[in-house]
Amino acid sequence: MKRNKSWIERQDKDPFVQQAQNNGYRSRAVYKLQAIDKKDRLFRSGQTIVDLGAAPGSWSQYVSEKIQPDGKIIAVDILDMPAVSNVDFIQGDFSDPSVFERCLAITGTRQVDLVISDLAPNLSGVRDTDQARSMHLADLVLEFACQALFAKGSLLIKLFQGQGTDGYRKELNAKFQKVMVRKPDASRESSREFYILARGFKI
Repeated sequence: MKRNKSWIERQDKDPFVQQAQNNGYRSRAVYKLQAIDKKDRLFRSGQTIVDLGAAPGSWSQYVSEKIQPDGKIIAVDILDMPAVSNVDFIQGDFSDPSVFERCLAITGTRQVDLVISDLAPNLSGVRDTDQARSMHLADLVLEFACQALFAKGSLLIKLFQGQGTDGYRKELNAKFQKVMVRKPDASRESSREFYILARGFKI
C-alpha cells in the first residue's frame, strides 16, 4: 500500500506526466521518444514504422503526427490499445511466434524504415530473471528487425543495463553502420533503462 501511494505521489509531481496530460498524450514515455527524435531526426513523412510494446499508445500518437500524410504504423502490444489515427494495431504477445509472424505478414520483408521498441517484461522482482527476460525480448526485436527493415533502415530499442547488454551492442555493431546510446531526460535517473539507436542496417 505504501509503495502504491509513493508511486502515485511521484506521478503527481512528475512534470512529464503533467505535460503529457496537458498535451493530450497517453503517457510520459512520449517525451523519451521526442527527445531522441529531436537529436537524431528519426521520422519523416511517408515512412513505415513498427512500434513494439506500444500500449497505451503515446509513441504511436507522436509518430502518427510526424509521418503524415502517407506514412504507416503497425503497433503491437499484449495489452489493448485505444485506436490511434493511421495505426494498425495487433494485440498479442510479441514473444508468441504467431504474433511475430503476423507482424511480418503485415509489414512484409524489407518494407520497414524504422522499428521502435519500448518492450519490457512483466517484472518478477528477481533482477537476474527480469534481465534475462528483457534480453530475450531484445533478441526477438533484433530478429524481427533483420527480417523487416529496408537496407539502411534503423532500430530504436529500450534496454536495461545488466548482463547481456554489452554483447547485444556488439551484435548491433555487426549488423548496423552506426550504433548510439541515448538516455533522454524523461528517462528517470534512477532507472536502469537506456535506449540504443542503430542506423544503417546492413543486408
